[in-house]
Amino acid sequence: MNKKKFVFVINLDSGIPKYQQLVNAVNSGIGENILAVGDSLPSVNRICKYNQLSRDTVFKAYSILKEQNVIESIPNKGYFVIGKTRKVLLVLDTFKAYKEVMYHYFVDNLPDTIITDVQFHHYNIDDFKTIINNSIGKYFKYVVMNFDDKEVAATLSSIPNEKLLLIDWNINAQPKNNFIFQDFGKAFYESLKEANHLFRKYEAINFVYPDYTNHPFESVDFFEKFCVDFNFKYKIITKPKEFKIEKKQAYISVSDRMLGVFLEQCREKNFEPGKEVGILSYNDTPMKKFVYKGISVITTDFKEIGTKGAEFITKEESIQCYVSTKLIIRESL
Repeated sequence: MNKKKFVFVINLDSGIPKYQQLVNAVNSGIGENILAVGDSLPSVNRICKYNQLSRDTVFKAYSILKEQNVIESIPNKGYFVIGKTRKVLLVLDTFKAYKEVMYHYFVDNLPDTIITDVQFHHYNIDDFKTIINNSIGKYFKYVVMNFDDKEVAATLSSIPNEKLLLIDWNINAQPKNNFIFQDFGKAFYESLKEANHLFRKYEAINFVYPDYTNHPFESVDFFEKFCVDFNFKYKIITKPKEFKIEKKQAYISVSDRMLGVFLEQCREKNFEPGKEVGILSYNDTPMKKFVYKGISVITTDFKEIGTKGAEFITKEESIQCYVSTKLIIRESL
């Protein structure tokens, strides 16, 4: 089978500078195996003639590609591809300890020829749109942690489906999208069921869901279902300033900030987690196994998200999967 011929296609009406469109085209050509090491690129005069560009524009693009060690120029012969580096964009909400685990397993499972750029949207749709719109055509593939905003899907629609992977939360996803999600509902409920015998030590269960959190609300729905199904007294705490721990109460926290408040109040009141009060945290981190003899957690497998995400980058295969959610019992509950 003949390899697809590489040609420059320049959108004269695009907001992306023309020199950057040239750079993006070469990088995309390498990423899609249309260009290989040793292939020659069109001459400056040819690009100017067929794409209505100035020589300065083309020289600038080729200079950038030379600085990136993607191409080289040989006197009297032209420009040739020398690098096979591909760039991937990883868009996360925020950078917390458990996401660091995912990030390291992602990049550590990629070959040296793939470079990962990381950006954060902080649940701000304007920042998200800027990140995505400015990245179009610059990356081999895109891995995006989406969030609850009605404009997310439309913003992502400009990325070809085979290049896009959504991770973490099944919201604003399309049926055709590639994804690696965790289950914040039913899997959370099943984990609570596993801890049923431990919750029986306490008079009530309190779900600490601060009003500033972006944790999916479906966890609250399934928490209430669990408490009703298993006949537990319960309360949902949304105001951080009103949070005061009490003896013989269990707490479930989706916020590490509120976990810190809980532990601080334990110290002030001389309560020992796992005896006078109980705590179950969301998302494991390397430190939670050491704090106060260990903090019990409900957590997804962030190693698996990172590893499977890397597989999407390196393999020409679609993926749609949910990663496992598990309960880890330590002395805090």
